[in-house]
Amino acid sequence: MRLEAKVAIITGGAHGIGRSFAMAFGYEGAKVVIADINLAAASETVDALKKNGIESLSIETDVSSPESTEEMARQTVKRFGRIDILVNNAAVLASYSASRGAPFYEIDLNEWDQVISVNLKGTFLCTRAVFPYMKEQAGGKIINMASSTFFWGPATMAHYIASKGGVIGLSRTLATELGQYQINVNCIAPGSTFSEDPTNKEALEFRKLLVRRRIIKRLEYPEDLVGTAIFLASSDSDFITGQTIVVDGGQIMH
Repeated sequence: MRLEAKVAIITGGAHGIGRSFAMAFGYEGAKVVIADINLAAASETVDALKKNGIESLSIETDVSSPESTEEMARQTVKRFGRIDILVNNAAVLASYSASRGAPFYEIDLNEWDQVISVNLKGTFLCTRAVFPYMKEQAGGKIINMASSTFFWGPATMAHYIASKGGVIGLSRTLATELGQYQINVNCIAPGSTFSEDPTNKEALEFRKLLVRRRIIKRLEYPEDLVGTAIFLASSDSDFITGQTIVVDGGQIMH
């Protein structure tokens, strides 16, 4: 098991991609912390992890709040004694919703602030919260979730793409600053991933629209990202930092 005895925090881990990461990390031997603003959903995910013999903890976390993210780190260390892995997965993503898609000059300013606050500021705050513990133990892995949309810039998603481009830029400077402490910082940039409820027809139709742009002509699922996440969380990637791995079926090759 590649993550045996490691302690991993996964923000936004109650649903979708985060939940898939949580299960996969647990199967690889990690103790998993589900940090999510929806405590009920986080607790449900923890119950599922425990049924599979995975040590886990749910923490109600608002990633846009310094106090909440610091408490997330404190509770993790209090329970498990250390923090080895942070996956900054929590994000506001409503790109398939017709009510959210809009030209940049029509985006509601409150919505702009929310997307930037959760997706970009949240990544910054969670990293800042775990850093003292990783520094003290002289090592850690930070995985930030970006998006392949940054590389091709589709319309009507200016706030989301700006936030994910910011995550890539932030990850590069964090890699430079944290390397001296043996902390690796890398990004995963998924393509459009069908991580919603399978019965969500609106989301499914939106995701299908992008299949034609890919070299691999099928939907992308959270499970398609698991291998890359485990690689970046494990010792297999000890000499890799400041990188962005695109997992999108070859979409940005076109």
